[in-house]
Amino acid sequence: MCTETFLRLPEEKRGRFLEAAWGEFTRVKFADASINQIVRHAGIPRGSFYQYFADKEDLFAYLLQGVREQFVRLFAWLLEETGGDIFQMQLAAYDRIIQEMDPGQLRDRFIRVLQLNPGMDLKHLIIGDPAVSAAPLMEKIDLSTLRRRDDSFVRSTLLLSSMVMVPAVMDSLARPERRAEHRRLLEEQLEIIRDGACRKRVCPRKRA
Repeated sequence: MCTETFLRLPEEKRGRFLEAAWGEFTRVKFADASINQIVRHAGIPRGSFYQYFADKEDLFAYLLQGVREQFVRLFAWLLEETGGDIFQMQLAAYDRIIQEMDPGQLRDRFIRVLQLNPGMDLKHLIIGDPAVSAAPLMEKIDLSTLRRRDDSFVRSTLLLSSMVMVPAVMDSLARPERRAEHRRLLEEQLEIIRDGACRKRVCPRKRA
């Protein structure tokens, strides 16, 4: 992550550097992103980059941490709005993200990064460490709706439901004319996660 030197920079200089970084990571895929381009647009010597971050992977992780924090704040607010229902929260998050995807917003940049890097690990990008990311949300979840209430089960439920919500957002942005279809598919996938795909006592049990 960033160094103390970076945190001590004047706000204007730090902001200019981060804008240059976002500009590069939303221009080309991560493998092609250039530190030279970042420092050129930020107006700093290349050597200064390494006083702030170890490498471009370090910088990229720092930017994504800010995105994760924004998602967590949104999820926390929507959990309160939906009475702690994880699945209604994900639908509400889909609607909110689609409605507020204005150019330049942090979430818009994040979606652009996902579009440029389709092979990236969504779990790592969005959730990071599930224990850390889910911690601010745990007390807002209505545990009475879940089959189990232990932290591991709740975190896994959050993770799985997020993993179908984000692709639905990306598909809707890529093909806005099919947004209603993408939302219906998201509802179906969330229902499968919530209720399972098998009728009671029909699915074969795992053999010992």
